[in-house]
Amino acid sequence: MNSRRKKRLTLAVALIAGVAGIASLLLYALNSNLNLFFTPYEIVNGKKDTGEKPEIGQRIRVGGMVTEGTMVRDPNSLHVEFEIHDAFGGAITVTFDDLLPDLFREGQGIVAQGVLISEDTIEATEVLAKHDENYMPPEVAEAMGKTHEKLDYSEQKQTEGYKYQ
Repeated sequence: MNSRRKKRLTLAVALIAGVAGIASLLLYALNSNLNLFFTPYEIVNGKKDTGEKPEIGQRIRVGGMVTEGTMVRDPNSLHVEFEIHDAFGGAITVTFDDLLPDLFREGQGIVAQGVLISEDTIEATEVLAKHDENYMPPEVAEAMGKTHEKLDYSEQKQTEGYKYQ
């Protein structure tokens, strides 16, 4: 093998190794930032089809309804704890150390993103509340077993006494 071919082969091997290294770093970064959606039932009992449960320390999103009477605020800080539940009987505790959204209240659907710190407790870094009484995130609606129909405004206006021309 002459020196020209050796240089080309060395360059090709270095290029392939570099691309493989970059791809592995990219996949590692994407995997560590991946947030999987779970319901409270799935966190406690595992997913219905696979039985997969999130691991302690894993970043997840969880959606459900805030259980009434479970919200506890620390009077000296922003720390708040509350339970969320779903239609299948699962319930978990959410802890949060920041300001809750203005629309947050008990009996309402929320999505919390954070880290699972025990089998039934998530330490949330972000809490999202639904923005009005007609909207619920699709994942939460599916988890709660609710069907959503598009609101027909023409029927609503007719019932309120408005006429269209």
